[in-house]
Amino acid sequence: MSTLPVVGITMGDPAGVGPEIILKSLNTKEVYQQCRPIVIGDARILDRAQQFVNTNLEIITIEDIGEAAYEAGKVYCLDMNLVPADLPIGQVSAEAGHAAFEFLRKAIELANEGKIDAICTAPLNKEALHKGGHIYPGHTEILAELTNTNDFSMMLSAPNLKVIHVTTHVGIIDAVKMINPERVYKVIKLADETLKKAGYTNPKIAVCGINPHAGENGLFGYGEEEEKVIPGVEKAALEGINVVGPLPADTLFFRTVRGDFDIVVAMYHDQGHGPVKVLGLDAGVNITVGLPIIRTSVDHGTAFDIAGKGIADEKSLQEAIRQAIELAPKRA
Repeated sequence: MSTLPVVGITMGDPAGVGPEIILKSLNTKEVYQQCRPIVIGDARILDRAQQFVNTNLEIITIEDIGEAAYEAGKVYCLDMNLVPADLPIGQVSAEAGHAAFEFLRKAIELANEGKIDAICTAPLNKEALHKGGHIYPGHTEILAELTNTNDFSMMLSAPNLKVIHVTTHVGIIDAVKMINPERVYKVIKLADETLKKAGYTNPKIAVCGINPHAGENGLFGYGEEEEKVIPGVEKAALEGINVVGPLPADTLFFRTVRGDFDIVVAMYHDQGHGPVKVLGLDAGVNITVGLPIIRTSVDHGTAFDIAGKGIADEKSLQEAIRQAIELAPKRA
């Protein structure tokens, strides 16, 4: 009996680059030496994608996880059979959005049942997701709802930089309204717990301000740092967490890459995503922390403009699989 973790890879939006980067990532023996990968999606779409990426993998359709043999050169697909074989490539559609939701729902079900050890997600398209009748901002919120998780956050991990978010997929005005001391405290605590599980003995956590120069003692903004951020930082520090802030975001990310801190707590989506993506779209991995299951993801979208051309870079998915393997609970 193999002790390698079973990693469920969801196809994401089948009209995007997900099928292509999955095939490219599984076209190596190394991944099968580190885990037992299973694709949750549509076998016909995978087979169609082979012509774009010039792979000659054997796509094996299964109806149950127990049927997979996890042999290199073969891709085992738990086939949901939700979209037509001629689904238009690179286009938003309700069918594809619904399928992406169902692929993820099935993966969560399998993880909750202990049949897979981690979930690694290819990208979905939010417009298609909504057209398919699933009104969520993205993967993270679906995972939280279907696992009954209240305290969670998005963490981006790239070489020399980790970022965790207080708010994510909301407009900037709504983000500022949503920031409060308790949420700041909970995200700091999630950062501390996550890094300690990953082997950091005393993680150094730095918290961004909301305004330029972190408000500069009231010079910018209307006291948001004093009202919304500082009490949360102080509460975490009183519990012994190694945290400082709020600090000016314009220099904090440089300092973190330099090695001054282990992770940055960003206040809103673009404050945290921008610096990570400057390091390269293929470098970042999205990890949802606070869930009862392990979930990693590429940190890029469906790339409809290049879908079907075979040029999508698989490095982010490969890194997401690697981190899923690293974080997955070890089997006896």
